[in-house]
Amino acid sequence: MKKNPSLHRLAVLTVGLGGLLTALAADPCIVKSEFLAAPPPTPVSHASTIVETPSGLLAAWFGGRAERAPDVGIWLTRNTGGGWSAPAEVANGIVPNNDGKRYPCWNPVLFRRSNGDVLLFYKVGPSPENWWGMLRRSQNDGKTWTQMRRLPDGFVGPVRNPPLELNDGTLLCGSSLEDKGWRVHMEWTKEPFGLWNRGPDLNAAYTVAAIQPTILRHENGLQILCRTKQGRIYESWATSGYYRWSPMTRTALPNPNSAIDAIMLKDGRSLLVYNHSREDRGILNVAVSTDGVEWMALCELEREPGTEMSYPAVIQTQDGLVHVTYTWKRQRIRHVVLDPARAQPRPMPDGQWR
Repeated sequence: MKKNPSLHRLAVLTVGLGGLLTALAADPCIVKSEFLAAPPPTPVSHASTIVETPSGLLAAWFGGRAERAPDVGIWLTRNTGGGWSAPAEVANGIVPNNDGKRYPCWNPVLFRRSNGDVLLFYKVGPSPENWWGMLRRSQNDGKTWTQMRRLPDGFVGPVRNPPLELNDGTLLCGSSLEDKGWRVHMEWTKEPFGLWNRGPDLNAAYTVAAIQPTILRHENGLQILCRTKQGRIYESWATSGYYRWSPMTRTALPNPNSAIDAIMLKDGRSLLVYNHSREDRGILNVAVSTDGVEWMALCELEREPGTEMSYPAVIQTQDGLVHVTYTWKRQRIRHVVLDPARAQPRPMPDGQWR
């Protein structure tokens, strides 16, 4: 009997969908998994960010023909409870008074201040070695955006992960530069459209090539976790304010030279989303810790070796659920909702890396 190609494709699709549903059902921690845009507005989507507002969720990423292409802009979608809106481009790399020359955009970061302002940080430039920081502000939960401004020379703001708002309103930003090797530093400001300050480099690029810090606030001080080229996540601690940081040291966690993100949960634990591999971005994991030092596995979001499941962004919403967005094969942005209360932390799948 001759096979019907349409029925065959339907059978493959059904099996694939069934496998996904089985995988989701097998892990009680995963509540929901979806794409932010179907179909996506551009061939390439990468480096997402997500934030909660009183009106709902906002998510953004950079997208275009290809990374580094001049048409790459910042795309944003909103979810007020009825699903994600059609993505709209909210920033591009057109430089005013320069004959309309356009550069690619990079690494958006959404953050909502305690005063209600939603900030959109992003980078513009031909490459990470030569980009500059940009900023837009919304005072109505992302419905409209005003005040597009370039940050002062030498500042890029939060380079990949959201800033930390301190008790006095200061925004502490984990930042990094790549122009003279990979170097991490901290930037801070009370008025993002005004004066900025920065600290010294926290690593020497020739010993540890580190970028894209994520900040955790513990009872005993601040911790940053960083992406590196050394096959491990590296860390530094500040136990008195945010001016002095300890020498950067490696953690027990692997890193395949890929972005990470971490938050403090309402129950006091740290939660980290990262690729638990030294060389493969196709494995994406969630881990938790009570002290930021010893980590336990919470769940696995993706396992498709040889692909790219990377650049996670993570928040915990008011209802206690955890929302993760990440790059899916450079084609789409996936959104996964987790309930950390449903999962029992367990030892790392292959033990702690020492």
